[in-house]
Amino acid sequence: MVNRRAQLSIVAPGASPEEAAAVIAAVQRFIRDTAPPPAPAAPRRNPWQRAALSEAVDRAPRDPPPWA
Repeated sequence: MVNRRAQLSIVAPGASPEEAAAVIAAVQRFIRDTAPPPAPAAPRRNPWQRAALSEAVDRAPRDPPPWA
């Protein structure tokens, strides 16, 4: 799985380490709070429907039938 988190750093010479850490924490929390929800899982196909489609449509099924 790809890590899509941004690598954050403060480039402010006048900020103390505590201030920089607070700003980074606030930005990370903002990113986490405003992230889009995960995509829903794809619905699973009914095994009976898959078998019917495999028998009725393809001359040579790409996937082996579920009962094979």
